This record gives sequence, structure tokens and C-alpha cells, in this order.
Amino acid sequence: MLDRVTPPEPTDRADAEDPAEAAERDTAPATIGWIRRLAPQRLTTRIVLLNLLGLIILVAGILYFNQFRQGLIDARVQSLTTQAQIIAAAVAGSATVDTGSIVIDPDSLADSNEEVLNYDDQTQGLDFPVDPETAGPVLKRLLVNTTVRARIIDKDGNLIVDSRFLYSRGDIVQSDLPPLDQPAQGFTPLALWNRLVTWTFSYDYPKQIEYSLDNGRDFPEVAAALNGAKVSLVRLNDRGQIIVLVAVPVQRFRAVLGALVLSTTGGEIDGVLRAERQVVLMTFGFVALVTVLLSTLLASTIALPLRKLAAAAERVRRGINKRVEIPDFSSRGDEIGDLSGAVRDMTNALYNRIAAIEAFAADVSHELKNPLTSLRSAVETLAYAKTPEQRERLIDIVKHDVKRLDRLITDISDASRLDAELARGEAQAFDLSKLLESIVSYANDTRKEEQAEVTFEVAMPPPGMDRARAYGVMGHDSRLGQVVRNLIDNARSFTRPGTKLAVRVRRIGADVEFRVDDCGPGISPDNLERVFERFYTDRPEGSFGSNSGLGLSISKQIVDAHRGRIWAENRYGKAGEDGEKPVLGARFLVRIPAATNA
Repeated sequence: MLDRVTPPEPTDRADAEDPAEAAERDTAPATIGWIRRLAPQRLTTRIVLLNLLGLIILVAGILYFNQFRQGLIDARVQSLTTQAQIIAAAVAGSATVDTGSIVIDPDSLADSNEEVLNYDDQTQGLDFPVDPETAGPVLKRLLVNTTVRARIIDKDGNLIVDSRFLYSRGDIVQSDLPPLDQPAQGFTPLALWNRLVTWTFSYDYPKQIEYSLDNGRDFPEVAAALNGAKVSLVRLNDRGQIIVLVAVPVQRFRAVLGALVLSTTGGEIDGVLRAERQVVLMTFGFVALVTVLLSTLLASTIALPLRKLAAAAERVRRGINKRVEIPDFSSRGDEIGDLSGAVRDMTNALYNRIAAIEAFAADVSHELKNPLTSLRSAVETLAYAKTPEQRERLIDIVKHDVKRLDRLITDISDASRLDAELARGEAQAFDLSKLLESIVSYANDTRKEEQAEVTFEVAMPPPGMDRARAYGVMGHDSRLGQVVRNLIDNARSFTRPGTKLAVRVRRIGADVEFRVDDCGPGISPDNLERVFERFYTDRPEGSFGSNSGLGLSISKQIVDAHRGRIWAENRYGKAGEDGEKPVLGARFLVRIPAATNA
């Protein structure tokens, strides 16, 4: 007994599939389907959402990249700096000289015989401390009707004056400011909106730490001001509101007496920014409303006609016994109008094709019944034939009907697949005059004694054009050759023995025309159009059943597929004594657009 051999597991990494890639491949169609299910299905909804999305992106960009905040901060810094310099000069001017027990009288110094020093040199070593009781009223007067907060810090870093705690007449009292509006809490619409605004427009400025009474030098802006520099900073308070600080030195005669720090009130700049955002958002709301209305109006002019066309196409698909009329929007002059015209033309072509198929089926049934009926009668009568002559005659009838059936089936098959072959085949440029010349030569080489000879003539090309360019056409040379052979065979069937057929080609404008002239009895004026109908024949007695009646119909079908034209007319001679012109024969003319126009 043989043991079952288990094939080894694949060890090559190229043969083994990565589980992650397999999972990604399996989830990709599900993800795409999920996205498609979330996407709106209606065209109106898509247009409105896309327009609103563009507007939202624009407004978000305006709010996010807006330079209004920075410009507002720069303007406030410049204003505070100017204001701080004025206040610092006023505070420095109010400082008193502290020299211990020394009293300086400038007038007495002027009367002295000793050398008088410059005033700046005299006061260079003196100390001018800032008196809180003197500086407080100065700040009170300069900061009246403003929301600016001022603080004075001496050289040792001690906070000596804070305008937030100043009261009238220089009294220093402490009073609490009224609480600011608290943001809404919970999950109310206002609270959610505040959280969204806070998250969207959050700032990355550092937080401001409040000054204490004796740690002023720990702050960089105060330390820089005590060293004689001007500093401006942007900070956030405990509520996350923007405040602008400006620190300038308080100087007198190049001596730094302290530092003055001015700061804006929390919420001052935020209120201006909030008002600016409200204007932008209100404008966005109004524009969004107008956008929705205009988008809906635009979508209605697109979606409504499309829905009507789709409904009409559905009725065409379901309708069997009635003709459905497609809505006509061609007067619009836009793509919807073009689509409406194309759908109408397509539907009309479809109905015409269906009608042609029905008529062709009816004609085929009728034409096949005639030889079948004759064949059945001959076969049934054959059993009752008594003499060999009768039997021979009936056999000839059977052979004739079989040949006629074979010819009918061949022509019907050729006609039924003609459109498909022309649609699938690729049109190429070729010289129609050379094609005609070769077909005429072949017809003369294979003609029988009783058949007429065919002559061929090529007209001179227009000036400046050679033969290949003048008679070049785009199309299927085999099918156009079939047209020429059908016309020659048709003309030979009507031409009397001993006469000739004439084939001539010439260039007329943007078309190439060739014609076939016979020497037959001509065509009745009433039948000049009917000769191209299926299964129509108008031949002399004795030739019944020799033609299927599809040759000219197939020729017209081929010429129409090449965007050409075919027609028939009679050739007349000179008028006789009675004034009538004798008919010399029939003429079939074909015009095909040239490949290159002159």
C-alpha cells in the first residue's frame, strides 16, 4: 500500500500572499462601496454640497489666514508704546530728589565764585526715587477713560503702583472688577459653539503670570526695561484672552528710575476679533443662502431635463407597440440641448431601424413564398406527369425555383449583414478611379458573347490636382466595388446586344461622381425612386426570376453608409419632328465625398 504524500507548503515569499495585502485588497471594495453609499445620489444635492464646500473652504481660509489679528496687535503695540513713553516721562518728571540732609539751592550756586558745573553733571550722581503718592495721581489723570492697566516697578523690582487699585485723591484701595461673562457650559448650542470657536481659533501665545510685590526683575520685560530697553509682548490671561504688554524705562537725566508696564484689558482684542468673525460668518450665512438658492436653480435646469430624458428613454425601452416622443431641449443651445438632440436622433434611428427590419422581414417572407409555392406545385404535379416531356418541364421549373431561392437567400444574407460589416470595418483612403478601371477591365475580360462591352473614361482632374488626390475617397473599397458591379450587371441586363455600356468618373466640387450609362429602354419616370426599393423589379417578359431585386437596394445602402448619394435618370436624344425626345437608355449616378477637398 502506498502512503498518501502531502505536498510541501510553499516556502517562497513570492508565492505566499501577504496577509496585510490580502486584507487591504478585501477591504478596498468595501471601503469604496461605503464611500459611494455616503455620497449623495441626486445631482441637485451634489451641486449644492459642492458649492457650499467651496464656500466653507474659502471662509475657513479667510478666518484662519486672516492678518487682521496681527495687524490689530501691531497697532495696539504701537499705541501703547507711545502712551507708555508719555506716561513714563510724566512719572519721571514727578520724581523728587532724595539726597539725605543735603539741600541744593541752584541760585546760591550761581552766585558762587567757584566754577559752576553743568546742570546735568551736577545731577548725575543724585537719586530721583518715584513717589507712589505722586505717581498715582499722574497715572489716574493720564489713564482716565481708558481700559489700559499701568504698573510701575522700581529699580529693585518692587511693584509700587498699580492702576488697577488706584482710587480718587491718590487713596490706594482694592476693589474687585465685575466678573466677565462666563462661557456657556454643558451641551447647549451656545456652549458647543463656544467650544468650537475656542478649539478653532486657539492661540499659541504663552500665559501671563501676575506680578507680585517684589519679583519684578524675574520677568524678562521688566528686566529689559530696567536696563533701558523698550519691550512689547503678547500674552494670554487665565481665560485665554489676548493681552498686549509694553514695558518702557522710567528715565530722568539718563538715570533709570524704574519700569512702566502698560497692558490691555483681557478680551479687548478678542472682542474686536469676535466682532470681525461675526461679520464674516454673517456674510457667509447670507452668501450660503444665496448659493443654495442659485445652486438649486442651476441644478433644476440640469437635473430636471435629464430626468425627463431618462424617463423618456425608459419608456422607449419598455414601449413595444407605440412610438415614444423624446423631449426636445435643442432650443437651450447648451450640452443638455445637444444631448436631447442626440437622444432624439438616436431614438428616431432606432425606430426607423425597427421599421426597416419589420419591412425587410415582411418582404423576405413574401419573396420566399413565391418560389416555394412554385416549387411545391411542381413537385406535387410531378407525380401526375404522364409523358417524359411533362416530367422534363416540371424538373426545369424545380431547378429554376431552387436557383431563385439560392439567389434570394444569398442576397438576403448579404443585405442583412451589410450594416454590421460597414460599422466594424475601418475606412481607408483609396483612388476610386483606379477601382473603377480595374472592375471595368475585369467585366470586359469575363463577359459573355451576348453581353455588352463596357467602356471607361476618366475626366481631367481640376487644375492643381493630380489623379490620386482628385479621385481619392474614404471608405471600403470592396463594398464600393460591389456597387459598381451591381450597376454594371443591372445595366447589362437591360442593354441590347451589340451596344456598349459607358462608365465615366469625374470630380465635381468636393465630391467624386461616377455614372453608368446603358442603352436599354429606360426607366418610367414614376419608378425612378422605386428601383432602389427592396425586391422591386421592372423587367421585360421572359426574365422573371432572374434577379432578386436586392442589387440596387444594397447599392443604395452602401452609398448611404459612405455619406454619398445615388439616383437614376433617363438619357434622351434629340427631339424629333413631333417634338418628343427619344429615350436612349438609363443612367445611374453616384456621388461620394472626396477624401481631400480641393
